[in-house]
Amino acid sequence: MSSVDYSQFSYFNIYFPAEFVAHVEINRPRKLNAFNKDTWTQLRDIFHLISTDPNVRIAILSGAGERAFTSGLELSPELLAMLNGGDYEEERARFMTRKAIRDFQDSISAIENCSKPVIGLAHGIAFGLAIDILSATDIRICTSDVQFSVKEIDIALAADIGTLQRLPKVVNSLSWCKDVVYTARVFGAQEAHIQGFVSNVVESKQDGLEAAFELAKIIVAKSPVAVQGSKHLINYSRDRTVQDGLEYTATWNAFAIGKDMKRAVASTMSKSKPQYGKL
Repeated sequence: MSSVDYSQFSYFNIYFPAEFVAHVEINRPRKLNAFNKDTWTQLRDIFHLISTDPNVRIAILSGAGERAFTSGLELSPELLAMLNGGDYEEERARFMTRKAIRDFQDSISAIENCSKPVIGLAHGIAFGLAIDILSATDIRICTSDVQFSVKEIDIALAADIGTLQRLPKVVNSLSWCKDVVYTARVFGAQEAHIQGFVSNVVESKQDGLEAAFELAKIIVAKSPVAVQGSKHLINYSRDRTVQDGLEYTATWNAFAIGKDMKRAVASTMSKSKPQYGKL
């Protein structure tokens, strides 16, 4: 259980199923967990809190109900007006549109920038924004009935919240990535697994939650200094040359190596379970 108050987030359920594990559930099942402005703002604020919460070492992100992880953006007149700059005159409207898009990008990036690993569990409908969100998670699991789609092309929009930047870096084929982006076609669990978008396919949502919880329990037993450092270094190195990543990692570990390593080595030698302090 965390000492941080997460009860303020009306569009999400937040549970603590095990020590150091947070389960964040998108909670708009009647709307297929679609996102309005308040939903994406709350998503950002939740992951900012998780990032600094010493009682959380890993988060699981899923969608409430049986029908959808998320169907994407809720296309309301208010949202469309905001994305078109509202009532501002033309050149100022373009600045307001850019600001709205950047705010949305920052909300989704809060998942990737969270210092703790995030496991994404996709089931049912996972369209549009779902791909943006899942591409920002660290580990992805899906159910066998999932339906994925990079849907933005179908509303005459180039995806602008992160899919075009992250998806090519998490899948095996740029050709396949362009295929699903340009066509907006629906693809399923097997195709997502073959292309490396997900690392595990399970039969049902409940199976997925159990798999995510088991994986989370393994990870939280490791040194949080090592786990959080590994996430940071992987993401840093992904966007830079190998040499830049090596140089930065050398500096990082020069400061990060310490008592946790001594505990881990001692526990290995004594065949005991190490205990690590909060971070």
